[in-house]
Amino acid sequence: MSPLRLTIENGDFRDSHCRQVTLRGINMAGDAKYPSNPDQPSHIPDSFFDGDNVDFRSRPFPKEEAHIHFSRLKRWGYNTIRYVFTWEAVESAGPGIYDEEWIQHTLEILRLGKGYGFYIFMDPHQDVWSRFSGGSGAPMWTLYACGLNPQNFAATEAALVHNTYPEPEEFPKMIWSTNYYRIAVYTMFTFFFAGRDFAPKCIIDGMNIQDYLQGHFVGACAHLAQRIHEAGDLEDDVVIGWESMNEPNRGMVGLADISVIPAEQQLKKGTSPTAWQAILTGSGRACEVETYEIGGMGPYKTGRTLVDPQGVSTWLPADYDESRYSYKRDPGWKLGECPWAQHGLWDPRNDILLKKDYFKNNPRTGEAIDYEQFTNTYFMEHYRSFRDAIRAHHKSSILFCQPPVLEIPPSIKGTEDDDPQMVYAPHYYDGITLMTKKWNRYWNVDVFGILRGRYLSPAFAVKLGENAIRNCFRDQLAAMRKEGKDYMGNHPCVLTEFGIPYDMDDKYAYKTGDYSSQSGAMDANHFAIEGSKMEGYTLWLYMTGNKHRLGDQWNGEDLSIFSLDDRPLPVSPPVPPSLLSDSSASLVQKKFPSKTENLDDSHISPGNLQANLKTPSISSQATDSHPELTNTPGYRAAEAYVRPSSIATAGKIVNHSFDLKNCIFTMALHADEPGTEEHPTEISLPEFHFPKDKCEIEVSSGKWAISTDDEEGGLIQKLRWWHVEGDHQIKVIGVRREQSVVLGREEEDGYLDQCQQSKCSLM
Repeated sequence: MSPLRLTIENGDFRDSHCRQVTLRGINMAGDAKYPSNPDQPSHIPDSFFDGDNVDFRSRPFPKEEAHIHFSRLKRWGYNTIRYVFTWEAVESAGPGIYDEEWIQHTLEILRLGKGYGFYIFMDPHQDVWSRFSGGSGAPMWTLYACGLNPQNFAATEAALVHNTYPEPEEFPKMIWSTNYYRIAVYTMFTFFFAGRDFAPKCIIDGMNIQDYLQGHFVGACAHLAQRIHEAGDLEDDVVIGWESMNEPNRGMVGLADISVIPAEQQLKKGTSPTAWQAILTGSGRACEVETYEIGGMGPYKTGRTLVDPQGVSTWLPADYDESRYSYKRDPGWKLGECPWAQHGLWDPRNDILLKKDYFKNNPRTGEAIDYEQFTNTYFMEHYRSFRDAIRAHHKSSILFCQPPVLEIPPSIKGTEDDDPQMVYAPHYYDGITLMTKKWNRYWNVDVFGILRGRYLSPAFAVKLGENAIRNCFRDQLAAMRKEGKDYMGNHPCVLTEFGIPYDMDDKYAYKTGDYSSQSGAMDANHFAIEGSKMEGYTLWLYMTGNKHRLGDQWNGEDLSIFSLDDRPLPVSPPVPPSLLSDSSASLVQKKFPSKTENLDDSHISPGNLQANLKTPSISSQATDSHPELTNTPGYRAAEAYVRPSSIATAGKIVNHSFDLKNCIFTMALHADEPGTEEHPTEISLPEFHFPKDKCEIEVSSGKWAISTDDEEGGLIQKLRWWHVEGDHQIKVIGVRREQSVVLGREEEDGYLDQCQQSKCSLM
């Protein structure tokens, strides 16, 4: 077994030389949410319900493309990857049938990631349960096992699914997330976390549906962990840990009255049924449902509309043939009837609600269930099962514990669950920007403060002005981190998801190349993380196939920092091999082509040099975007996420920040011992912001040096700082640039001129 590359000591990540490590990461990749065979993004309806016959064997990308993606991320300064995969990728064909070819592909991709020095942790990703209920994650057979018929979700509004939406390009933005409050996902998460208590009649293969679903989910993840362990060269060396289920949800557990929308449900958009209305429409009954839109201050009611399934039921018919799967349903769980009716919630003969408070109390203890109690009971029971199953194979795995989003973390400080190899892994998005797809520099709202009851009125949570907004983001994340310490113990806090929509303002940036709004939003989020003192983050998202017209090709989202229709930040002109040392001469061949270039043509000669060194013009790339969205490519606000960051600190970081506007990086640290000559403090210093010959550097003590290292990902510029023990500060002043500038022909031509000069020196 490989030695531990990363450990946790006193709430910090440490490398093998006892230096503090900051996880600067990215989610890779959005493509993993949907199959590769057939290639089925969320806007494609063809063969959608043939979910047993899909595979993910080219996800997150084909093996031959790995160099492009890993090297690109490495050069942008990332050292960590949250590796996105789905339960469906492991077990799509049926219960207990694992896709060993996908697993082998995954091992090969992880092995290639190892060559780039990434820290990777595995993310069993889900959004609103499954692709077939409007998101990603669980295989189709899980819905059938629960008695649901995905082919009737559209008629009953049991889920709003992009693949089955009549006009996919008109799919309302962010409407997919409302599926958490519709009957399909309500049922699935209630079954998953609390089936034994609230659905005791739902027995399959001799066990309650809760144990059946959790057993298969945990078993699939554990099987992958076993394969990673058996590979012999991945565990602890590149795969440093596992995260628990992405964004778990309680379903209906704890709803005090299913006939009303709970006050804490802030996400209301489009038709917004109560749980009782969702149950009725799921069984074919017509209901008049309230409709909502999202404004700057949150959801507001727009009216009411009739949802009429015209008798169509979301539940499988009584005579449905289940022989396609290996499970056996208990006779006491009848198909053709709503399971909640079978448990006495309502009378389907008269459509009368009998037990509106059915989910209010824990039937074993009688206690009322709020989200905090749900987290400490039902969620933690599942988390322990997941943790123990992973540790059975990956004994030293770091476990990234992700409780329900924006909820109070579990109260485990000082208990047996206060695991020294655990990380608190919350998520945070600026909801106003995400839902409205606009960056408002003038005002925003302290949502976290409202959720925690810190204001007498939401009006007091409004923050005015860009500085106040940025500070508000920072303070919310700092409060999150503190909650983790207070409730869970002294563990690192890693924000495993945050991000911004790139298609703001009706895709204005795609028409003009002006990414100033995206840059402002992206910089504000990074400023918040740096100021909150979190121990790391993984930005959402890197997507290999993003395009301006289709975005991330999933539910209309567009959060990827990379797009085939945009340009990367410019790099220094290439250096002729004659001027390179022997150890770095091969780097000339390590270009960063677009996905559409010939991936096998890595040999460079005087005849093809210019084509190899040039970043291809967007007009030369294959694209299905409209011309007005591609004729002015920009940098995609890259200057805001390609930022300086500590890589390894000989001591402990006190604070650090990057002032993008003035291009100034500052860091303060405390060292109990002096750094060694071989292992000093190292800072990633992007050349775009900090050209080596134009930096001004101030240190309180010690010596420093800037070098361009020959790493597997290419030439990486680093600052090394040798200092003694004590308190120290460093300040690095770079080159101020206009943010989100458009890459015009003049600059591109100048770059090509420099490339041509390099070509001439070779001939």
